Amino acid sequence: GGSVKMSEGEKTMQWKQEEEQQQKEEQEGLIEFYSSYQELFQFFCSNTTIHGAIRLVCSKKNKMKTAFWSVLFFLTFGLMYWQFGILYREYFSYPVNLNLNLNSDRLTFPAVTLCTLNPYRYSAIRKKLDELDQITHQTLLDLYDYNMSLSRSDWSEPAAQKRSSRSLLRHVQRHPLRRQKRDNLVNLPENSPSVDKNDWKIGFVLCSENNKDCFHQAYSSGVDAVREWYSFHYINILAQMPDAKALDESDFENFIYSCRFNEASCDKANYTHFHHPLYGNCYTFNDNSSSLWTSSLPGINNGLSLVVRTEQNDFIPLLSTVTGARVMVHDQNEPAFMDDGGFNVRPGIETSISMRKEMTMRLGGSYSDCTEDGSDVPVQNLYSSRYTEQVCIRSCFQLNMVERCGCAYYFYPLPAGAAYCDYTKHIAWGYCYYKLLAEFKADVLRCFHKCRKPCKMTQYQLSAGYSRWPSAVSEDWVFYVLSQQNKYNITSKRNGVAKVNIFFEEWNYKTNGESPAFTVVTLLSQLGNQWSLWFGSSVLSVMELAELILDFIVITFILALRWFRSRQQLSALGPPQAGHGNAACHAEAPPAGAPHRFTVEAVVTMLPSYNSLEPRGPSRDGGVE
Repeated sequence: GGSVKMSEGEKTMQWKQEEEQQQKEEQEGLIEFYSSYQELFQFFCSNTTIHGAIRLVCSKKNKMKTAFWSVLFFLTFGLMYWQFGILYREYFSYPVNLNLNLNSDRLTFPAVTLCTLNPYRYSAIRKKLDELDQITHQTLLDLYDYNMSLSRSDWSEPAAQKRSSRSLLRHVQRHPLRRQKRDNLVNLPENSPSVDKNDWKIGFVLCSENNKDCFHQAYSSGVDAVREWYSFHYINILAQMPDAKALDESDFENFIYSCRFNEASCDKANYTHFHHPLYGNCYTFNDNSSSLWTSSLPGINNGLSLVVRTEQNDFIPLLSTVTGARVMVHDQNEPAFMDDGGFNVRPGIETSISMRKEMTMRLGGSYSDCTEDGSDVPVQNLYSSRYTEQVCIRSCFQLNMVERCGCAYYFYPLPAGAAYCDYTKHIAWGYCYYKLLAEFKADVLRCFHKCRKPCKMTQYQLSAGYSRWPSAVSEDWVFYVLSQQNKYNITSKRNGVAKVNIFFEEWNYKTNGESPAFTVVTLLSQLGNQWSLWFGSSVLSVMELAELILDFIVITFILALRWFRSRQQLSALGPPQAGHGNAACHAEAPPAGAPHRFTVEAVVTMLPSYNSLEPRGPSRDGGVE
């Protein structure tokens, strides 16, 4: 009986020791990893909240189901990440939404520039212009047998012809106006009956400084050729003036008979004057930023009304071939580029121009290549105004002109340290200019690429209506009053005056703005929608997947480390010696200096069964289990 009790006591102690050992094994450390990939994958599929993963474990006894769910699971993953790629591509394309707003407020009236369309014979250059007219008279006589009537009667005298400037004649002869056969008639002789006057192109010759390279600047229209040739020499005459103020001969009262804004008269404080080489005297109204006009109401009576003189007197007929005036509407602190945005006003006509204001605000940075103020554009602004795309393009051309030709084009502002092109100082500048102009139009100079649109700009949409002014029954008294008021005898009632009305069509103005169409919040929302669609899970499910990837990397590192250490141990033991049989299975002391051997065991603890939860030890009937 005592021996039996001793046996029971030993078994009780053994049971307690096993239970304590089991508890020690079940205690988790701070950081523990799985012993194999299979254990990691099985634990993930059994416990993750990602839908469909549990099917890979539950159906492991059915290989067909396991294969089906495996293909379906990874196919779903592929489709989801394909959708992710589409979303990321759309996000990094930086799309924008266009926002259209209609605003009602008091409108600031824009600047209005009006030019005479009459290049004036300024007293500072009158003599040279008369000389150029005489040379042109002889050229037209040689080419077209046309005897042009000149304003100077003394040119008909032989003595006056001798007084013609030899220097001007020499430079004009270097760039003569000539006829050239059309391309399909080059090989025919000049006296061929198949060639008549209509088969010729008119142009002028431009040569390099050493006369080794020349080309013919030809025009299909003889009128265009004569005007361009005359303009080329006219620019050279203007460039020879040491002081541009010598051309500042404003004659406001003799050009603008009447000026009213909002039914109030204008004065000299409301306009500024400048000279344009081709459009003559120009006047810009409402350009003073300190006292700008504002319109409270739309309509013709709440805008700018001008009566202008359009009769040309003492003008340059070879340079200006139109009659009337040229008008342009633009924003303040912007130069008036009359060639781009201006249009002509017909004489004897009342032109009513209605405006609609439109503002455009673009997103910069990654959304577009617009610029805020032009400071990030690699082109120096030569104009004393704010940045616009046209300002940049003209500055770019002028800077290239100075660099390539050694002088500046007269139509654009003068860079620091440069001089205007003049063939008395720069003999071949015309050759260089037309070559450069061809490269500019073909964007070889990259000016159109360098100059970007401003992020904020204001535009005015214009529409015009026309009517005869003054009418046939009222023209007599209108012209009489104007002649008395302005002390000018109008010789041509039909082409003598014109009227211009400029006003806002409506009180509202449109604002076109941009906003990001795909923000970070939108991207996360779309990614969450795709994740929920394909797997029905949440952000925590993504963290589970990230944990799986991290555990996979750690297990791979541990297994690689074990393999590396085992290789070191095998290389340290060396190959087994012959004649010892199974000596390799016995433990031997490693040689001196050899690394210690480590045995790594992976202990897999199975969950206890329900029977193991019953107390161990003596049974109720006193028997021994």
